[in-house]
Amino acid sequence: MNRLLSMVCCFILWSSVSVGQGKNSYESPDFDELTENHQKIAIIPFLTSLNLDEDINADQLEKLEEQEGYEAQNALEAYFLSRNNRRKAFVVDFQDVKETNRTLSKNGVDYKNLDIYSPKELCKILDVDGIVSGRLILSALISEGIDESFDLLAFLSGKSDFGKIIIKTSDGDTGRLIWRYEQTITRKSGKNTTAIMEKMMRKATRKFPYDKERIRKRNK
Repeated sequence: MNRLLSMVCCFILWSSVSVGQGKNSYESPDFDELTENHQKIAIIPFLTSLNLDEDINADQLEKLEEQEGYEAQNALEAYFLSRNNRRKAFVVDFQDVKETNRTLSKNGVDYKNLDIYSPKELCKILDVDGIVSGRLILSALISEGIDESFDLLAFLSGKSDFGKIIIKTSDGDTGRLIWRYEQTITRKSGKNTTAIMEKMMRKATRKFPYDKERIRKRNK
């Protein structure tokens, strides 16, 4: 029994290390040039794909995906604002998401058709220099909270992860992708959308190209 437990622990450690070794971020080699004049960035709702075990119809699924998308947008804004309130942490300002969503709505852009617009088109509509967008691929409603307790059977069966979150930043003038960060959502990621986003961005900020401290170190 002890030998079996040791083998399981070794497997868990090996799996954790293997997952952590994957490259999860990208920054355009032209980032400095493309963002030289960036002053205001908009955060748009995240596109969400839900794969739930629950028996729900298409309309319910659509509403839940929209709910998760807006929750992620709000959580990311809350993180940026909390860091800027403590100290001016970023070299850009972030457009209020209420203004973002109101402007999108006035121009006929809603959650259902958001994905047919290019980053360049969205930046023009919002009158910003760039946008932060994202994608959620989920097997649970993280906005309603997730079970953080460790489940060995779920881990061994490959069902311990709740999905994936991807955050992207695009330049408004060219529409080009200038930064991307991706992370798997596990039981250790946080208890809800806000906690997950905060924990993820604390780690991602070290790579977030608009971060003042990161730019200062890079320009030394």
